[in-house]
Amino acid sequence: MAYKAEYIWIDGTEPTAKLRSKTKILADGDELPIWGFDGSSTNQAPGEQSDCVLRPVKSVPDPIRGGDHVLALCEVLDIDMTPHPTNTRAPLAAVAERYADQEPWFGIEQEYTFLKDGRPYGFPQGGYPAPQGGYYCGVGSDEIYGRDVVEAHMEACIQAGISLSGINAEVMIGQWEFQVGPLGPIEVSDQLWLARWLLYRVGEDFGIAATLDPKPVKGDWNGAGAHTNFSTKAMRESYDAIIAACDALGEKAQEHVANYGADIEHRLTGLHETAPWTEFNYGVSNRGASVRIPWQVAVDKKGYIEDRRPNANCDPYVVTRLITDTVCSPRA
Repeated sequence: MAYKAEYIWIDGTEPTAKLRSKTKILADGDELPIWGFDGSSTNQAPGEQSDCVLRPVKSVPDPIRGGDHVLALCEVLDIDMTPHPTNTRAPLAAVAERYADQEPWFGIEQEYTFLKDGRPYGFPQGGYPAPQGGYYCGVGSDEIYGRDVVEAHMEACIQAGISLSGINAEVMIGQWEFQVGPLGPIEVSDQLWLARWLLYRVGEDFGIAATLDPKPVKGDWNGAGAHTNFSTKAMRESYDAIIAACDALGEKAQEHVANYGADIEHRLTGLHETAPWTEFNYGVSNRGASVRIPWQVAVDKKGYIEDRRPNANCDPYVVTRLITDTVCSPRA
C-alpha cells in the first residue's frame, strides 16, 4: 500500500523566506529518502547548477490527507551534502548542542493576519472597521473573523502532534495568534515552521490567506509579532539568572533586532505595545518593553522572560540560535 509524503522546505526568497512543498509517493514500509528540487525556481540556485537536496529532519502525521500519510519537514543541502547557505537550521543545531546542558526552552507566540480579497479579513471594501479595542480575545460575528479557519488549523496541529499550547484572537480585527512550546530550540523551530505550513494549507480550503507581515495595516493598528518566551535551567531556579539574561540581550540588542525579521522598524515604533527598535529596555509586566519579565516571575523569583521584539515573519531558527547563544555563552 502506498503512502504520500509531503516534503516541506524553506526557500531562498528575500528578505523573507517562503515555504514550499511537493508530494512523494512511497511504498508502505519505505523510509523517507533524500530528494531533490529545482533550486533555480526557489531562489536557491542558478539555472546552470539548479539541483538542490532535501533531507527530511522531522516527520509528523499528515492531518490533511489522514491515514498513513506524513508531512516531512526538510533541510536544504547542496549536492555535496553540506548545508545550503539558506539552511538556517544547521547553525542552530550546532549552538543547541553546545549549550544543551543549560536546557534552553522556548515558547513562541505566532501572530498572523487573515487576508480576504486582498485586504485584512473583516475590513470593509474601501474603508475601515471600528477602531481596535474589542477584537482582542473577542466574541461575536461583529468582532471576530476567521474563527472557522482557526479551529480547523488548531485541530490539524493537534493531529500532527505539534505542541500547540493555545490560540486567541489578537488586537487588530482579522488578526490571530497560536503558541508553540515550551520546547527546545530545534524542536520549537521545526514545529513552528510546520504549523505555519498547516496554517497556509488549511486556509486554502476556506479561500482565506494568512500573512506574517509585521505591519499589515499602517496607522493606528497593531502589528504582528512572534513574542519569544525563553528560559534556561538556571533561570527556572534563580531571579539573578533572569536579570543576567536580560542584560546579556541588551548587550547585543542591535544584532538581534537586525535578525528578527524584515521591516522590523515598521512594527517596533514605541507604540502599539512595542519598544522602539533603536532602544533596549526590560521591565516587569511591561508590554512596552523590549523584554518583559512576567509579574509572576518577579513574585516567584524564577521562571522565564519574553523577548517581544521578533517579528511575525522572523525565522525561528535564527531567533532561537541568537537568544541561546547570547544568554548561554560565557561572559567576561
